[in-house]
Amino acid sequence: MPPVGSQKQVAICCRAAIFPAQELLSLPRKPMASRNRPAPLSSPIQATLDELLRHFRKDRRGEVATYIPELGKANPEWFGICVVTADGAVYEAGDTGQAFTIQSISKPFTYGIALEDNGTRAVLDKIWVEPTGEAFNSISLDPATGRPLNPMINAGAIATTGLVEGRTAAQKMNRLLEVFSRYTGRPMAIDRSVYQSESETGHRNRAIAHMLRNFNIFQEDPIPSLEAYFMQCSILVTCRDLGIMAATLANGGLNPVTGTRAVVAEYVENMLSVMGSCGMYDAAGEWIYNVGMPAKSGVAGGILAVLPGQLGIGVFSPRLDSHGNSVRGIEVCRELSRRFSLHMFHTTRPGRSVIRHTGTGGQTTSNRLRPEDEAALLHKHGGRIALLEIQGELLFSTAEIVIRRALQEAARAGYVILDFRHVPASDLVAAGLLRELASGLIRAGKHPVFSGTRHLPLLAKVCKKELPPADFERLTWIADLDLALEHCENQLIQAHTELRHSGHLATFAECDLVKGLKADEIRLLEALLENRSFRKGQDILRAGDSSMDVYFLIQGKASAWLDAGEGAAKRVATFTPGMVFGEMALLDQSRRSARVTADTDLECRLLPPAALKQVASEHPRIMMRLLHNLSKLLAARLRKANAELSALYQ
Repeated sequence: MPPVGSQKQVAICCRAAIFPAQELLSLPRKPMASRNRPAPLSSPIQATLDELLRHFRKDRRGEVATYIPELGKANPEWFGICVVTADGAVYEAGDTGQAFTIQSISKPFTYGIALEDNGTRAVLDKIWVEPTGEAFNSISLDPATGRPLNPMINAGAIATTGLVEGRTAAQKMNRLLEVFSRYTGRPMAIDRSVYQSESETGHRNRAIAHMLRNFNIFQEDPIPSLEAYFMQCSILVTCRDLGIMAATLANGGLNPVTGTRAVVAEYVENMLSVMGSCGMYDAAGEWIYNVGMPAKSGVAGGILAVLPGQLGIGVFSPRLDSHGNSVRGIEVCRELSRRFSLHMFHTTRPGRSVIRHTGTGGQTTSNRLRPEDEAALLHKHGGRIALLEIQGELLFSTAEIVIRRALQEAARAGYVILDFRHVPASDLVAAGLLRELASGLIRAGKHPVFSGTRHLPLLAKVCKKELPPADFERLTWIADLDLALEHCENQLIQAHTELRHSGHLATFAECDLVKGLKADEIRLLEALLENRSFRKGQDILRAGDSSMDVYFLIQGKASAWLDAGEGAAKRVATFTPGMVFGEMALLDQSRRSARVTADTDLECRLLPPAALKQVASEHPRIMMRLLHNLSKLLAARLRKANAELSALYQ
């Protein structure tokens, strides 16, 4: 097994060391921890695995399988537990590195290969999916067609191996080993002695193979496929391998440790379905009732269980019960399910946290700076803008909560922003529900806005395809939440008064920073200014510049941007006529902290450093007024930031 650090994604690996009793006597004693010494950090999940290992190690019920002679050589005290999350964290305790043969646990994975190689319809024509309630080696064939009743019993598994690409046993095994290696993240091999033992003693399986040939399930000599099946069951795995294989299925077929796709996602449901109904043979009903996870066992002592979307479990202990399932393995899985509520039918409320944040346009505003009259209007009427920030994957259950909350907010709002930047994926059902939400809002006279959807092409595709063209035009799509807020603010302002457009030509006396100055003081200050023009897209200031100029915006629009890393930038402010930027030069002599770019062609009046020093020394009253106005501007921005932070934590 390669070292963990060599894999694409480093796993959290927590192994409990197990020593034979005689070795414990020679181990150096560790000093007792001081009462004042903090205990080391420890995962409660790891602590649970260690506890289960200690507890169930005492359980010595069951016997090691002997019907395959080589299996009877296993140490009955081997015992390992491994839990792997769907995002690749690995927790393990006991003999998780001990190799053993996979046996029947290989069956669902081979079934996935057969589906990939032939398609669902062709596989179902050969092997059905009905549970039998019978032992693994039962001869359960449809009396009319001879079709095995499911791929988990030996008859169905042999037929499944026959559907794997390859004419010879070696060709089929090359395909099997290559795919199994994707599941485990390491090269796989066969235990030749176990294979030889299975091949020499597998008379019942040989009879089954010939019966399948008799019913034309095999249309050629069944022996190459049968030998490949014996080899398939003899693949060497560890308990850790089983945990990662299970987590790969929990992760939709993508190995969460290596990032390698092991099986096409659409077939994972088929694999888990047969595991859920047939994976534990004649104990399948009891298993799904008590444990509640799709699972597969093997007579070498392994059990693999999957909780879709969350985690995978691997347990290894060779002592078997009368059904051929690991006694300790069943107990461990049952206890993990009970403690962590892992039963797949456990009633949960997974979408409760799907709403990351809600607010209004009165609580959260865009980074476009507004003149006093517009700011006052937004403060008064901002509640007409509803904002819902959504997080997590959108399925039926989570989309339903989003829709319910959006309708509640829309009852008192005219503009409804749904921000999807924290949503990693949306399925077809959720996209259809959101399309219906948008249609309903439009029909109610509301203005829906979807922001941050660039990574959700399915949502846009469904809306464009299924919304009437007129409704699709009224559904606004904006890439960024800040710009979506600005859009709704502009619409709201225009509904009540005239929006100050960037084409407005402001006088110097209208600029925020000179309010309160007398007419002669304004004329004196204006005489010190220099005219500057900038073209659309031109950088006016750059982060790190040592320039100390103060800019009064007379016509046009400009925005300040901060570097957000990886080539991205975040808008922190937008300025319109009558506003000022670069004003921090009035307070300190530090370098520019942001880039300011012209959004349109614009005209500015520039107050250079020399003129600023002249004002400070010769006209202290003017300087005092400039600083007073600046303090008001900064206080307003601070209040805005505080209000938004407060809204986030409500």
